[in-house]
Amino acid sequence: MSHAAPPVEPVVALEQAPCGLMHTAADGTFLWVNHTFCVWLGRDADALVGRVRFQDLLSMGGRIFHQTHWAPLLQMQGSVSEVKLELTRGDGTAIPMVLNAIRQERQGVVTHQLAAFVARDRDQYERELVQSRVRLERAVAESVRLQAQANDRALLAEQMIGIVSHDLRNPLSAIRMGVTLLESEPLSSAQHEVLNRMSRSVDRSAKLITDLLDFAQARLGAGISVNVETIPGLHCVVAETIDELALIYPQRAIEHVRLGSGPCAADPHRLAQLLGNLVSNAMAYGSPDTPVVVTSSIDEDSISIAVHNDGEPILEASQAKMFEPLSRGTNAASVNRSIGLGLFIVSEIAKAHGGSAMVRSSAGEGTTLTVQLPRHGPTMRAVAVTNHSAE
Repeated sequence: MSHAAPPVEPVVALEQAPCGLMHTAADGTFLWVNHTFCVWLGRDADALVGRVRFQDLLSMGGRIFHQTHWAPLLQMQGSVSEVKLELTRGDGTAIPMVLNAIRQERQGVVTHQLAAFVARDRDQYERELVQSRVRLERAVAESVRLQAQANDRALLAEQMIGIVSHDLRNPLSAIRMGVTLLESEPLSSAQHEVLNRMSRSVDRSAKLITDLLDFAQARLGAGISVNVETIPGLHCVVAETIDELALIYPQRAIEHVRLGSGPCAADPHRLAQLLGNLVSNAMAYGSPDTPVVVTSSIDEDSISIAVHNDGEPILEASQAKMFEPLSRGTNAASVNRSIGLGLFIVSEIAKAHGGSAMVRSSAGEGTTLTVQLPRHGPTMRAVAVTNHSAE
């Protein structure tokens, strides 16, 4: 059987109420304060009643608010609701409180009834909210600054592309033309060798410019462009490219393995470019006394070009970064090293076709770099993903 709680005297209930209660004169002088309010402020009732005004407990900003808002509102509308102010405790520290007040008038005497609630949690939340807003504003400002910086860099990159494509290609064309004219003259074997070296240097420089332009285009977000067309025979495109590469690497053997037959859809010029980059990589890092094997394959739904070389295997940790820009899979010294864009360009060409590039390397089997593409050309979805991934 439950028992009802004993009744609480009204005066005791007010003294121990879970909020501060105050009764002040019209000028703010305390006429009565409850025990809860005194405990929160660390002050005795005797030190407040008849001696201190409510506004005397406020901070300087609070006193200004009391004069400009609090008192006029009480006078005009008879009440003030949920106003947060800081009151000064007996030890000089501040305590945030939310206050409500009503104006009463009896027999011509005006008094104010006030109720106060400690707002430490609310005050902390508001402070955290302000700090979060400040952090957000700083983050937005930093983002705007970084975006402006990125735009400046993009503009500089576009300008550099113009310089590379015009100011460097034109001198190379002039050198190539001069070499061609000199080769038509009767020359000694030593002079022919010098011209051959000059021609090879021009070819390497032109390839480097092409790689730089493709790299810039890919990094600026457009992705490498491809002109897909129907190719009657993939093996013919690969064979013609190998014939050209054999002139560049006369001291190395390049073997061609053909698998499958039939037409496919791709950009033949880009296929020749990626094969050139794959063979160049194999020549730079493969064993010089073994042939480089190029395998072109045509399956029902895909085509592939694989380039194999013997030599030092690529570390597994390096294989994951093989197709990233400015990276190499080995530390072996080679005079044919590039700046590390060749395999990145290969990967981007593969992506532009809706395909992919991969590497397999071990001490027993050597290294094989393979590009696999859809036989019937890239889908719109693959092209969209390629452009997005290049951003």
